[in-house]
Amino acid sequence: MNSMGADVKGAGTDTIKIKGVKYFKSTTYSLIPDQIEAGTYMIAAAATGGDVMVKNVIPKHLEAITAKLTETGVTVVEFDDSIRVYRNEPLVKVNIKTLPYPGFPTDLQPPAVALLTTAMGTSVVNESVWDSRFQYVDELRRLGANIIVNGRIAVISGVDSLNGSPVKAPDLRAGAGLVVAGLIAQGETTIYNIKYIDRGYEDIEKKLSMLGADIRRIDAEEDEYAV
Repeated sequence: MNSMGADVKGAGTDTIKIKGVKYFKSTTYSLIPDQIEAGTYMIAAAATGGDVMVKNVIPKHLEAITAKLTETGVTVVEFDDSIRVYRNEPLVKVNIKTLPYPGFPTDLQPPAVALLTTAMGTSVVNESVWDSRFQYVDELRRLGANIIVNGRIAVISGVDSLNGSPVKAPDLRAGAGLVVAGLIAQGETTIYNIKYIDRGYEDIEKKLSMLGADIRRIDAEEDEYAV
């Protein structure tokens, strides 16, 4: 905005001061990569045991995700503007507490929980940013996950595998978590309410298909969802 003529001060501090101006001018500006989309694909690679290079990212913005994936036994290799994620060993438990940036992003909490459903041991996820963000857990349980929620704390006991089932995305990030769970589940998983997922992920099924996932978009009625 300042490059367009705005008078905004305080970047990086707790207080932003804005002084009104009469007009803006045109400018050219490059948006930073979406760390949540990139982090979701990193988690999906870890969950499935794949080997994925996520390009056009700023590795420093993803340090919190990289640190937790490394704790689970995943290998993360950073390059200038890309990150490679692969896994040769079983996933192991890890504890996560969501925090504002540069902490672990709350928007990656659902995909991370999906990842931990098949990790060895018991993981604890503390959601310290938003209330009621574990509403999707019942859907993971439909897939066979062993999760106990107490307020802002989720305790995930790893199971050998998840099993496909119809599930329903209650919101955008939960939907991404269900996609990760569906990728690792045995059998077929159908995710309803994908309108939420489309808000944050462009052509997610096409990108995952390019990586080898058996995923496709279909027309389905909501009443097909087995409550």
